Amino acid sequence: MTNYDIQQSREWWAQRWLDLLESFGWRRRLERARIYAREGKVLSLEFRGHKVVSRVQGTAPEPYKVVLSLDAFSDEQWDYVIETMSQRAIFSARLLAGEMPQNIEEVFTANGISLFPLTKFDIHSKCSCPDPANPCKHIGAVYYLLGDRFSEDPFVIFQLRGRTKEQILDTLRQLRRGADETSETEITAETSQPTRTVTPLKIEQFWQYNEPLESSLVIIAPASNDTILDVLGPILLSSGSNSASSQPVMQYLDTVYKTVSQQAILSAMNLEED
Repeated sequence: MTNYDIQQSREWWAQRWLDLLESFGWRRRLERARIYAREGKVLSLEFRGHKVVSRVQGTAPEPYKVVLSLDAFSDEQWDYVIETMSQRAIFSARLLAGEMPQNIEEVFTANGISLFPLTKFDIHSKCSCPDPANPCKHIGAVYYLLGDRFSEDPFVIFQLRGRTKEQILDTLRQLRRGADETSETEITAETSQPTRTVTPLKIEQFWQYNEPLESSLVIIAPASNDTILDVLGPILLSSGSNSASSQPVMQYLDTVYKTVSQQAILSAMNLEED
């Protein structure tokens, strides 16, 4: 394994992991662990289920064995979490692209669990070295190396909680595919509805209504005193004319409009003008 170099800039989820470890009061204890990690003392790092098994070279000729794990979520908890992820397109897109969404922790807390350990008691670790302290420098070196693994592959933190990258992505794809097929089916059902044939309306039939009207619902009211002439204003007969010259025409048209309006009311009431 290549020598470990302390990274100046890590992905946010990897940095959060290291910040949590140091917040548990292990800062001074982890200082030597950081040196071990930098010097490449971690010889191997292997996942066995949701546990990490590592070999760390100490002062003894034989490397020490370190085992580290977090509490794995149940299948039911994972089902709820992945279903929640699938409902948010940005989460699915980021994870399918191998990235950790910035607010991914909200998905877990919404389902009553925490992705990252809340206390030091949530991390289970043991080392074959004689040092009774936990974490010893060998365990601490594995902590730091895991932080770099998180940067390389955000799904490592998920594996510590019991689900591999392949399991999560396969389930996400299935859920997204099912959602897309459902949407497509709904759209097809809507578009396949029989369309109504609309007969073009002829202008001379605009005011026609072929169904009988309920007489109690029909109200016949006289038109207002204003006509279209009052709305349009004086009509100029030519470019050089004025409103006074068009006055006779305006009066004539006003009489016509009022006569037509009166006749329309009489016709609607089936009356003849005396």
